[in-house]
Amino acid sequence: MLNWSEYRQKLMGRIGEFGMLSPDTLSGYQTLSKAGHKTDLLGAKTRELIALAVSVTTRCDGCITVHTAEALKHGASKEEIAEALGVAVALNAGAAMVYSARALDALDAHGTK
Repeated sequence: MLNWSEYRQKLMGRIGEFGMLSPDTLSGYQTLSKAGHKTDLLGAKTRELIALAVSVTTRCDGCITVHTAEALKHGASKEEIAEALGVAVALNAGAAMVYSARALDALDAHGTK
């Protein structure tokens, strides 16, 4: 099993190195990441739960460790996190259904009906 805390710490160090090599890229990313903080309509906990669910759907380990820690920091319970992850699972299943329909379209386009 991955040591998520150690991984997060090492990842932040590497991202810091990347930021030194490409400061405008890091700055642009930080601007995007902070956009919701200005209006704060959803609140930090909800934003982090959404970010965690998206982290799962995009298969980003770094995002998972960062947004899990942030969700907990903002008061998310294990049950709330599990519910957000359930949304991610359903969304991936839904995407598979949509792409299955597209595959059937491709099948029809290739002359099989």
